[in-house]
Amino acid sequence: MSRLLRVELLKIRSTRLTYGLLATATGLTALLAVLRAATAGNGNTQPISTGTGLTRVLTVIGFAFVISIVFGATVSSGEFRHSTATVTYLAFPDRVRVLIAKLFAAAGVGLAFGALGFATSTAIALVFVAAKGYHIALSAGTIIGDGAGAALATGLLAALGVALGTLIRAQLGVVIGVFIWTVFAESILGGVINQLGPYLPFTAATTLAGAKLGGGGFGYGGSSTVTPLPFIAAAALIAALAMVVLTIASRTSLRADIT
Repeated sequence: MSRLLRVELLKIRSTRLTYGLLATATGLTALLAVLRAATAGNGNTQPISTGTGLTRVLTVIGFAFVISIVFGATVSSGEFRHSTATVTYLAFPDRVRVLIAKLFAAAGVGLAFGALGFATSTAIALVFVAAKGYHIALSAGTIIGDGAGAALATGLLAALGVALGTLIRAQLGVVIGVFIWTVFAESILGGVINQLGPYLPFTAATTLAGAKLGGGGFGYGGSSTVTPLPFIAAAALIAALAMVVLTIASRTSLRADIT
């Protein structure tokens, strides 16, 4: 397994798409963080001098979450798109072991999406706080804890992406499906059935980073009638969903002919 894991990490490190996705996630996060910081205190939003207002800027990392799923999906579906799965399975005939190695490799690298995204939004928020002469309304421990939660969330989402990419195989199809689900489906489902909102995977991921329900940048808008899942429960929900999809994939599409 250690050899398989090293091989998968080498594939990820040597693929330009990995760095392109990471740069895209960071750039979009920076853009949204600037917009939120610049408009903090307008309308019904809290100013950045308050804990709520500062948290609103720090946790605007929805794109980092979405792109981490896409990254995971490309790690697995890319093998079928570029017809390299045959070579991989000839070298390592145990397909389940290959899949598990991909999952752990993608999850490990996926941590960077959340860590870098949160670091970007935090840096921008603190620049705005300093420029306006405010005191930082959140403790260092809170900020670090939310950053760790963001990294964990993207790691878990990358693992979920690997499972989805293996199940669906069609890279374009899974990427489009991810965007439709995270941008549209969760907001619609959460809006229609508020009690379901906290249990939606993308929404649960944003709460790991300390965001209020619907505070990740887009998706489910939240509701005053429901509360977010506890940290452990939110992490367990995403991990369990990844395992369910992984199990289905290992018993269906993973066994299918690849020639």
